[in-house]
Amino acid sequence: PRELEDPLNLFVYHPLAARLARLLAPTPATPNGVSVAGALCIWAAAWAYTQLSWPAGVIAGLSLHMLWHVVDGADGDLARLTGKASPLGEMVDGACDYAGHSLLYVGLAAVLDDRIGLIAWPFGFAAAASHALQTNHAETQRRSYLWWAYGIPWIKHAKAAGDAVFQGGSWGMLTFGWLGRAYLLVASWMNPRSAAVDEAIERAAGDPRRIAFIRRTVRRASRRSLLLQQAVGANPRTIILGLSMALGSPLYFFLAETVLLNLLLLVSLWHHHAVGRCLTAKLARSAPRAA
Repeated sequence: PRELEDPLNLFVYHPLAARLARLLAPTPATPNGVSVAGALCIWAAAWAYTQLSWPAGVIAGLSLHMLWHVVDGADGDLARLTGKASPLGEMVDGACDYAGHSLLYVGLAAVLDDRIGLIAWPFGFAAAASHALQTNHAETQRRSYLWWAYGIPWIKHAKAAGDAVFQGGSWGMLTFGWLGRAYLLVASWMNPRSAAVDEAIERAAGDPRRIAFIRRTVRRASRRSLLLQQAVGANPRTIILGLSMALGSPLYFFLAETVLLNLLLLVSLWHHHAVGRCLTAKLARSAPRAA
């Protein structure tokens, strides 16, 4: 949906991702393979930022990190084009993103260590942890919105339905299922009001008019919320990192991540909580009365 997209996604990343997916569709490439390629793009960006001299390292690092956004969209597009979309693929995608960025933060902290000493590592760890929380908030809010407003399910529903990837004996559970469970646990802490909206949709199952009303109500109530979750998403973070390295130090990025973006995260959490409270109250008032 257009309302979810900032200008970079709308005009650059998603059109290029869709084109890349169409090019890959006739080939043996798999969505999971594309997810791994995305992690490699992040690792290549980390190498460029930390090993190449300025300004070549900045230009190459930012370009490779922006390429990751394209590849990160292409794996989902390819999955849909080839009929291979699955909860497991969604978790593989998330695992590759976290693995790629973990190495990026290690590389940046190592560079900073050479300049300011061991204190660089607490900065790097705090920034990486902030990244994980901000990404969880932005992505789970986006996926919740897609479910509430458009009926597009995500791994939360696969877990609730007992999908095989979440079962204890499957290789998917042993490899990625624990990550999905942890991801959903943090998501429940970050947005406790979401369960009430989920329950309202579940109660409305089989009532198309009620479902349509809930979706309209969610879209109207979420206009400002979408802007806030975009602010703590991946696109601004990539640009901030590129600017920080252009200024000559990853310390600027770590400070922006842990101070500026965390302040925006707190504002977004407060706003989403307030919107969720008003939304659930409105849905409760409009719920059909029992006979």
